[in-house]
Amino acid sequence: MADNNRLSSEDKVDFCTLGMFILDDIDFEGTRPPVKNVLGGAASYAVIGARLVAGKEYARSVSWIVDVGSDFPTEVLDVLRSWDTNCIIREDHGRLTTRAWNGYGPNEKRDFKYLTPKLRLEPSMLSDLQVLSKTFHMVCSSSRCMSIVQEILRRREQLQQEGNVPLSVSATQRPVFVWEPVPDLCTPEEQETFLAAIKVVDVVSPNELELGIMFGQPGWSEETSYGKAIVERILSQGIGLDGNGHLVIRAGKDGSYSFSRKQRIWLPAYHQPDTSMPSPVVDPTGAGNSFLGALTQGMVSSGRAPANIVDLVLAQSTTWRRAKEAGGAHEHFLSALVFATVAASFVVEQIGVPQVSTSTDGRELWNETEFTERVRLYTQRLYRTLEESPQKHLQIN
Repeated sequence: MADNNRLSSEDKVDFCTLGMFILDDIDFEGTRPPVKNVLGGAASYAVIGARLVAGKEYARSVSWIVDVGSDFPTEVLDVLRSWDTNCIIREDHGRLTTRAWNGYGPNEKRDFKYLTPKLRLEPSMLSDLQVLSKTFHMVCSSSRCMSIVQEILRRREQLQQEGNVPLSVSATQRPVFVWEPVPDLCTPEEQETFLAAIKVVDVVSPNELELGIMFGQPGWSEETSYGKAIVERILSQGIGLDGNGHLVIRAGKDGSYSFSRKQRIWLPAYHQPDTSMPSPVVDPTGAGNSFLGALTQGMVSSGRAPANIVDLVLAQSTTWRRAKEAGGAHEHFLSALVFATVAASFVVEQIGVPQVSTSTDGRELWNETEFTERVRLYTQRLYRTLEESPQKHLQIN
């Protein structure tokens, strides 16, 4: 953990989130007892996703900021240290830690409100090497998304001009920006600003409910004519500088749907319903954030163990190869989607974050399982269904 505002020169940052750290109270509306003081917030869960993909070897390339108030529990700090990420701790005993209430109703409906004043992260708060990260994850409004991207690019250019960029880091290459629109601003009034903001990011990812509401519908479904029209509208506007970025619609137990001008991808959730045994899904809090943290990190993780597993298992799949080729500049996007799906599976298995431990032979385990082993199992399942019904999963335009 880093306690200052500058990372050491040996560190290279693959992933940086501008999400906030929050301590959560969770209310399940009578279906089970409420819980308090749960380590949470978009930052924590996004970091878990990125950290799962990075593994122990690259843990220090995952960077974020945690604001610690006077009421911060020491046991939470111990958990954060166990992840071994490049975490900047900012202590302020003159304020309380940001806290929030999460209420869950039927059909995965979620209500959310802050219980203490929030302390928003701004690009100006990032250390120099955080600004030079290969990727950024953001949870914010449309207008703030545009200003964050602009400010990060401005700071990178300034560091380049001043000669303050380590030789091991590229400031001239544009980083990957993954944007999660803040749920309470997914409204019809925000639609035009949303369509402007998607032009400056590589990936935009609302969930199915948020996307539908923004376009005046009760939700989003691929089977409906309005669902298809919403996707068409977004793709016609163009995502990213060249218009070939990705819309990723997170659909909870139904997995995720990803669209670009070149292809459509559906990946089922890792945990599939099985009537013969109890569901491993306990609490969906944070699963979407972890999905996107893993996706973001996965887009710059080629050549590492998880990516090698995906490549090996799917090497014989013609459909997969064609889809990868259609990915263009984001050729690692498909593998990153697999990592994202698997990362979310760890987060839903308990209230709060998954538990990290080390096996007797030194392997890193999360919830007593290796991340790479789940990647292998999921990819093997995907290979079988790609062979049986490729059109169900992948369509190349």
